[in-house]
Amino acid sequence: MIYDVIIIGSGPAGYTAALYTSREGFSTLIIAGMQPGGQLELTTKVENYPGFPDGIDGPVLMDNMKNQALRFGAQLVNEIVTDIDVSSKPFKVKTELNTYEAKAVIIATGASAKQLGLESEKRLTGRGVSNCATCDGPLYRNKNVIVVGGGDTAMEDALFLTRFANSVTIVHRRDQFRASKIMQDRVLSNPKIKVIWNSVVEDIKGSNRVESVVLRNLVTNETQEIKIDGVFIAIGHQPNTDFLKGKIKLDEQGYIITKDEVKTDIDGLFAAGDVVDRVYKQAVTAAGSGAKAALEVRSYLQNRYK
Repeated sequence: MIYDVIIIGSGPAGYTAALYTSREGFSTLIIAGMQPGGQLELTTKVENYPGFPDGIDGPVLMDNMKNQALRFGAQLVNEIVTDIDVSSKPFKVKTELNTYEAKAVIIATGASAKQLGLESEKRLTGRGVSNCATCDGPLYRNKNVIVVGGGDTAMEDALFLTRFANSVTIVHRRDQFRASKIMQDRVLSNPKIKVIWNSVVEDIKGSNRVESVVLRNLVTNETQEIKIDGVFIAIGHQPNTDFLKGKIKLDEQGYIITKDEVKTDIDGLFAAGDVVDRVYKQAVTAAGSGAKAALEVRSYLQNRYK
């Protein structure tokens, strides 16, 4: 079978694109990927997605999106794409199990937040460990949190968190930030923010929620444990585009380069969501991007396959 469109990825961008294309009557296959549901599967309450005044659990929101797309006839396979042949049409999308063909493809594989690599970090994600200050910051009113990182994202997260948290401590592995001077000045002049230099997070403690962190000073090798309510990891994101290297244009960080927001350099191949978004990385912006890609697919299929 040759599908009208294959959507690679199953976060807000992928599911929204699938909703639009399947509702239009185009045969649609979603290849869910390594983390079905995307990063929202790792969150608890989502309070900034429109339409849910009391908030909604991230996994529930993604399940709702999936079911809405499937209701209109989209098909879904829980497989991981390993390669895509863009040299001829129909496109051939290869997984570890099968090869699928489609007239058009939307890449919505997202970007994964870089991790510290701790077992406790993984265990407590969504239970006090977060990669999204703008998503989870309001949950930490009058609490004490740390931000790990030293770039502009870490500075922005720390400043944002001061709106809610009682105190914000930045933990940075070097003795100076990598962030722009203006962002550094804002952080260092904020009375709610303090910095622990030359240190890394050695462990995160807590049974069901974060209770404390163990820090190690890289100069003295001494450790200290501090009580904390939340840990925000802000050491960057990595777009999930390894399988696309040499296939389409990527920037130096691995993000897909697009024109007109969602069009790649290959006709019929589109991209949406965090895999092209270097700035916002929100569920609602990803969903909007997925809708745009789907509308471009409609135009492409109608013009090419009249």
